[in-house]
Amino acid sequence: MGPIEVKRFFGGFGLVQAGVQFAFVMKGTLYLRVDDTTRPEFERLGAVPFSYATSASTVKVASYYEAPVDALEDPHALRDWATKALASALGARKPARRKPAVKAI
Repeated sequence: MGPIEVKRFFGGFGLVQAGVQFAFVMKGTLYLRVDDTTRPEFERLGAVPFSYATSASTVKVASYYEAPVDALEDPHALRDWATKALASALGARKPARRKPAVKAI
């Protein structure tokens, strides 16, 4: 995959490549970025989305799911899942806003 930066991310650590976060570790659990294409794969394997409790309710973050357990024991499988997560994160990026051209008067 190439170089990966580890950055502080709330109470855990974010995994970032080329300025794009594609995973994070929170309380010892690895979560990977998903999209509409990869989410069903995670769900089929029994993975659940990241969630956290607030004073009013539990919030589910549907864009990050637990890494499949089998992948944590197989570096090749983990690389494949991480590559999919990076592709999902890249696909979710919003295009950069272009500044309107300034007309000379």
